[in-house]
Amino acid sequence: MKYRIEKDTMGEVEVANDKLWGAQTQRSLINFGIGPPASMPIEIIRALGYLKKAAALTNRDLGRLSPEKTDYIVRVCHEIIAGELDEHFPLVIWQTGSGTHTNMNINEVISNRIHILQGKQLGYGTRFAHPNDDVNMSQSSNDTFPSAMHIAAAMVLENKTLPSLDVLLQALKNKVEQYKDITKIGRTHLMDATPITVGQEFSGYVHLLDQGRKSLSHSLIRLQELASGGTAVGTGLNCPSGYAEKAAEYIAKFTGFPFRTAPNKFEALSAHDGLVAAHGALKQLALSLHKIAQDIRLLASGPRCGLGEISLPANEPGSSIMPGKVNPSQIEALTMVCGQVIGNDVALGFGAVNGHFELNVYRPLIISNFLQSANLLADAVQSFHDNCAVGIQVNREKIQEHLENSLMLVTSLTPHIGYDKAADIAKAAFHNNTTLKAEALKLLDVEEKEIDQWLNPQAMLGRE
Repeated sequence: MKYRIEKDTMGEVEVANDKLWGAQTQRSLINFGIGPPASMPIEIIRALGYLKKAAALTNRDLGRLSPEKTDYIVRVCHEIIAGELDEHFPLVIWQTGSGTHTNMNINEVISNRIHILQGKQLGYGTRFAHPNDDVNMSQSSNDTFPSAMHIAAAMVLENKTLPSLDVLLQALKNKVEQYKDITKIGRTHLMDATPITVGQEFSGYVHLLDQGRKSLSHSLIRLQELASGGTAVGTGLNCPSGYAEKAAEYIAKFTGFPFRTAPNKFEALSAHDGLVAAHGALKQLALSLHKIAQDIRLLASGPRCGLGEISLPANEPGSSIMPGKVNPSQIEALTMVCGQVIGNDVALGFGAVNGHFELNVYRPLIISNFLQSANLLADAVQSFHDNCAVGIQVNREKIQEHLENSLMLVTSLTPHIGYDKAADIAKAAFHNNTTLKAEALKLLDVEEKEIDQWLNPQAMLGRE
């Protein structure tokens, strides 16, 4: 491979001729060989493409950047946003905690790409658009990277996580309606309890996810605040008046989301509570999804020696040794994702507490964990919907069998005969392996018709 010489303030460094990055990116590659190459989330690269485009146009509007340089920067940003230059962003998550290396990677790629667009060869001649003076004009990595974090996080939530959640919510709502008239035994402490309908049980799942969705939607308000304009420490040094507001307006226009300038740049640079809150909502969803998935796993256990009240789609063989075995694999995948999200929340929180004085220096850790959670939940929820939730079927015969065998229907006798007598009937039915009705007829001086009315499961359902 042939190399060219690139220069920065520390001197010269060799860069492969076919790569668009410059000296600072190459130094990061040399000094931070930690983890998989190019592990910085691609969503951050796209977000920086939007941000650099907005910065160029804002600087032009404010009379700081020439129209010609602006046009070139915007053109390359379009290529970055479209994914045409992905191979030129090789840096890892585990770099400087401010994200400076990735910000400079973007700046250098834009500068060098413009050089090529002008018909020039890399390694020769002065860059028409300087990576610091022009591409990074009115910016610092300290305000650019956190802005990109918010842009990336908000767009993933809006474009992937929430739409996937909405699909699953609708599927579960359909189950509520479909099975609203099927009475089954309820369970508390994993033990028999009083009756509910399958629809009532699923309505609990719907409400859980609906509340999680509301939390996630509300968290977007903070994510829509951008740190751009704060530059190095929040004071806006070297940034012209009006830049922050105008740049945010451009970003909102390009993305279609209501981004706006953060009201306090010192907070925006030194802390990441907005991402903490938004990931807290992702963790809330993970906990809810785990509960729902585990319930469905237990309800579908069997098919003959478990609860077996519902059946799941048989998607693939479940065992390499037991022929015919089918496992709840979609549930296992979803619950593993939930575990990953819960773990990510711990790592993200650890990163968020490291905002020392005017700068948080755990930013790549924070955003990589956030984006992994948002993307994983989106994918897992969609997969669970497509390959499991929509295909759930009830086993009416097994539900009826469990309902008739349950001793907790005795609870409906309590208002008529008292707790102690009702308990005696339940104990006798269990000890004698008989029915509640049979023991009630033995122990009570009551007509059979009246006992049938008292022990009617449908009368125990209460309100929907």
